[in-house]
Amino acid sequence: MSTLKVGLVGWGAIGRVVGTALSERNVPGAELTCIVDNRPLGEAAPAPQVPFEDALDRCDLIVEAAGQGAVREWGERVLTSGTDLLIASTGALTDPELAERLLSASPGRVYFTGGAVGGLDLLQAVRSLGPLDDVRLTTTKLPGTLEQPWMDQELLTRLRAARGPVEVMAGTARDVPAKFPRSTNVAASVALAVGDLDAVRVRVVADPGAGHTRHVVEASGAHGSYRFEVAHLPDPDNPATSQVVPYAVLRSLHALAGRTGQIL
Repeated sequence: MSTLKVGLVGWGAIGRVVGTALSERNVPGAELTCIVDNRPLGEAAPAPQVPFEDALDRCDLIVEAAGQGAVREWGERVLTSGTDLLIASTGALTDPELAERLLSASPGRVYFTGGAVGGLDLLQAVRSLGPLDDVRLTTTKLPGTLEQPWMDQELLTRLRAARGPVEVMAGTARDVPAKFPRSTNVAASVALAVGDLDAVRVRVVADPGAGHTRHVVEASGAHGSYRFEVAHLPDPDNPATSQVVPYAVLRSLHALAGRTGQIL
């Protein structure tokens, strides 16, 4: 098999782990070809730092690790150039027009990583049995990771003065990720697995005692009921994301590079 040439967009908490693993050849069958970032990386970069357009000419696959804005700005362009795209910031897909463009674009193929939540493969399989009647996600994080520019002073005061869990927002997987672009990609991932953004009810909870970021997925239908709960340590450099996320990206890269003997 030929080596998968990978370009990485974003050199933050996720990108550094993914890029370092690729540069050290820890993903057999894949190599880091270049990095795209809006900051000069200098000697910190283990591969050439190039403009986005140059990356499309060098790579078979672009890995997005830069946030929802990068997906909106460049996602469709990647796919129409013939380059494949692996998206970490699935929350961008809550924009229905963007989702339609990405899912219909070609000849490149679009992939999504599960990120910080499990059970998505089972939820996708369950869809073949029939619709799920009730799907709920509760995400609990430290208050400081959930503060957003749109919040009024009353809500900010509640967050900062919290001594226990405080519900910050409740809505659907279509609404919530747009309000928390760095913190609720899990909601969009669950909705992608279920196949319906509006079917997934989401609660975002701030808890000053949350040493771990917690996601609880509950789903039920005529064919069964399902519950998944995960608790992750936040990334020390970016507490809005979980430490496990870059390793979920690497797992996806292992699959795309053709490693055998794994669960898909």
